[in-house]
Amino acid sequence: MIALLAAILVGCGSTKEIPYVIDAGQLPADVLAAASRNHDPVLMPGDLVQINVSGPDADAVKPFNKSEYISTTGNQSMSNQDNSIYYYLIDNAGDIEFPMVGKVHASGMTVTELQDHIAGQIYPRYLTVKPGVEVRLQNFRVYTVGEFSSPGVVRAPNGRLNVLEAIAQSGDLTIQGRRDNIMLIRTNSDGSRVVKTLNLNDPKLLVSPDFNLQQNDILYVEPNASRARSSWQMPPGVSFGLTLLGTLMSITTFVVTLTK
Repeated sequence: MIALLAAILVGCGSTKEIPYVIDAGQLPADVLAAASRNHDPVLMPGDLVQINVSGPDADAVKPFNKSEYISTTGNQSMSNQDNSIYYYLIDNAGDIEFPMVGKVHASGMTVTELQDHIAGQIYPRYLTVKPGVEVRLQNFRVYTVGEFSSPGVVRAPNGRLNVLEAIAQSGDLTIQGRRDNIMLIRTNSDGSRVVKTLNLNDPKLLVSPDFNLQQNDILYVEPNASRARSSWQMPPGVSFGLTLLGTLMSITTFVVTLTK
């Protein structure tokens, strides 16, 4: 009877808590259009970025591309497999050392803002034609923890990832995962942390500023009530006490039966 009752309790759960972004089709089209713009990640200390400078004169822009700069300055101590030849590590102060230009403060800027800033540092000081600057974030990743089918590290080579994409790449939530109270732990570019709550049932998630994730975000999905009940175990002390009580009751019954 106890096992049957436990099975019924585990099976009880509102189906309304399972779907994602319920009635999302009822969101106004103009609201969705405004929220569908590409998200530009904000750079922070510890990020690896690749910066390529291009222009009509290939020789003129060579000194501003890191691998070419290392080659022309005669520094051959690093192997071709060393990421430092191609990528810039944003240091704890939020800076990178850019060829010819020197120290550039990158932390707190978006990728687009850094592109424009570097182009402004190069032209017209060093070049007669404004160059093209492309910045790519190389270490964009988020972490999924808790009631995911495959929790772990989710990487985004293009530097962009939203909540539903992270869930999909983690094998979706388990049926026991709570969808209305997902914890988002975010580290800001200044090192501070914030904790937010996401509701996957709510269609407004699609237009929320937190729908697009930042690098190093952590998504934690807690178990729902049925999962918590199914995983409950009786404390060892209580189990021992009940066993002892049952034994004493059996002995008492046996003794009473013999004395009649």
